[in-house]
Amino acid sequence: MAALGLHPRLAHMLLRAKELGLGGLACDLAALLGERDVLGAADDADLRSRVELLRSGGRQGRGPMMRPCSGLPRRRRCGAASSACGRRRRGQPGIERGLPGARLSGADRPEPRRGPLSAQQRPRRRAAPPAAALNAAYIVAAELDDQGAESRIRLAAPWRKKNCAAGRRGDPHGGASRGTGAGAVRGRRRELLGALLLKETVLAELNPERQLQALLEGIRLEGLGLLPWSKAARQLRERIGFLHRHRGDFPNVSDEALLGSLEEWLAPHLYGMKSRGDLQRVPLFEALESLLPWPQRQQLGEFVPTHVTVPSGSRIPVDYSNPDAPALAVRLQELFGLRETPRIAGGKVGLVLHLLSPAQRPVQVTKDLASFWREGYFEVKKDLKGRYPKHYWPDDPLEAVPTSRVRPRT
Repeated sequence: MAALGLHPRLAHMLLRAKELGLGGLACDLAALLGERDVLGAADDADLRSRVELLRSGGRQGRGPMMRPCSGLPRRRRCGAASSACGRRRRGQPGIERGLPGARLSGADRPEPRRGPLSAQQRPRRRAAPPAAALNAAYIVAAELDDQGAESRIRLAAPWRKKNCAAGRRGDPHGGASRGTGAGAVRGRRRELLGALLLKETVLAELNPERQLQALLEGIRLEGLGLLPWSKAARQLRERIGFLHRHRGDFPNVSDEALLGSLEEWLAPHLYGMKSRGDLQRVPLFEALESLLPWPQRQQLGEFVPTHVTVPSGSRIPVDYSNPDAPALAVRLQELFGLRETPRIAGGKVGLVLHLLSPAQRPVQVTKDLASFWREGYFEVKKDLKGRYPKHYWPDDPLEAVPTSRVRPRT
């Protein structure tokens, strides 16, 4: 393209036209688009009339005498070293030139008409041709005056789908796409010319693999919040994340990592699903567990328990939402007699204790339970005994009977 010395759009047209055996026509069109309009201010926007005038030597229409492309002076021939054919028209800034070849694969501005005097452009702007501009379902806009919200088509040619077979591409098996409004996957067969939609058919049956890929794409775009995160599934993810943080040999379960590996852990559970509602049936706990080989599943239960049994006999769930500080929220009276902070991960990580009042409100947060019994318990006891006089407040918490009730059973 650089070697031709033309505007890049015209150079591209010539090269593609040569491949299709239409180099002569493309050369004529490049000459016409590189100079002033041979018909001047005529109301005729049909590019074909300019080509006929050029090839007849100027004897069949209005405007100045023009010779065929092959007979033009060297400085005006298409492909000459000068860039005369590709320069913008003098005195008319803002003029756009498109690929004029109505038969060319990859033409960059084909337009479906949207009424008698308008066309819809690919960048979603409207363009209005004059009345004489082509009674055709589709046109190729070669020149626009890019002014205002609705630009005017100055030169165009009719376009028929059968003439652009080389540039058309279809999907014989149909495609599946994510419908954002309905929250579901829809199946359509589309026939396209570049980005221009020629024909679309709704499919009753979807290709299962494409349906699955469209669903995965929807999850990637909208996030993991589309999935049914039960308490068990959320805790499993947090437990795996804790071990990944502290050991490194367990899988990464961050949002980025899970979204990047949906095909590995989630896709096997999505076959047959195609809507947001269907996703609520995903067995998410089992899907996440599939990330772990059997030895790691056993280690998970051993090193990162879901619950810790406290002296009162209650099984309290462990909160792993912060992998650096797993926590246990438990009523203070249920820990009477426990001298040290509970530890997990083979004794390597101590739990952060959120000590609760009888009303389940936190009164103290500590990682050192022994220190709390020595130094903090008696101040807390003074405050809580006045507010909860019926509850059990022993003088020696290490020798007292732990209880989940108001008072321990005698």
